Amino acid sequence: MSDNEYVYGVHAVQAMLQRSPKRVKQLILVRGRLDSRVQALLELAESAGVGVQRVMPDELDKIVEGVHQGVVAAVTPSQMWSEEMLDNLLDKLEGPALLLVLDGVTDPHNLGACLRSADAAGAHAVVIPRDRSASLSPTVRKVACGAAETVPLVAVTNLARTLKQLQQRGLWIVGTAGEAEQLIYQVDFKVPSVIVMGAEGSGMRRLTREHCDYLAKLPMAGSVSSLNVSVASGICLFEAVRQRTQQG
Repeated sequence: MSDNEYVYGVHAVQAMLQRSPKRVKQLILVRGRLDSRVQALLELAESAGVGVQRVMPDELDKIVEGVHQGVVAAVTPSQMWSEEMLDNLLDKLEGPALLLVLDGVTDPHNLGACLRSADAAGAHAVVIPRDRSASLSPTVRKVACGAAETVPLVAVTNLARTLKQLQQRGLWIVGTAGEAEQLIYQVDFKVPSVIVMGAEGSGMRRLTREHCDYLAKLPMAGSVSSLNVSVASGICLFEAVRQRTQQG
């Protein structure tokens, strides 16, 4: 199974069976687990024609590192979206686009959590640079709780160039920076929007910042100077949701 990638945890495996069943080669379950959540996975596997293997707990521990909950799926290696695929997605959108750009987020736990926030807020895609970033991995999928199977993750070669191309398509680029004068709540997110989050500590790179139409900040009333990037992403994304769903 050296050519396989492994997705683990109930939510991540369920999402894979629901969204990308053709990529699932085998469902591997710990012996003795027969609860309703596993039964639901077995039904999904059967409908997709996916074989099931029961193994001892220590065998699953050898396959993946992390809390697998007795559920692992062997899948074909994941493919991140290309810039061309993002273009096609934007061409088909009926409403205003909402994208999240992560500039230099290298922690897979943070990337997974950002994908989860993006999925919850209905963002159309998450964009990352091909270099200096975490990428799809079992850890990312586990933390994302299924969002890695629903939110396109687009890896681009040149982030600044991509931002410029998005501007040319009519999207407005909003970068987050602690020194910004306006608050995130003062930004108009009813228009097609891109929210750019920098790495914790260093923030956005210079070229990324230069391609932003606006800079905005979160109000920080306490003693801490910044928030975890996934928390900050969630706040910004749901501000866009609030504006787009409010009446009047």
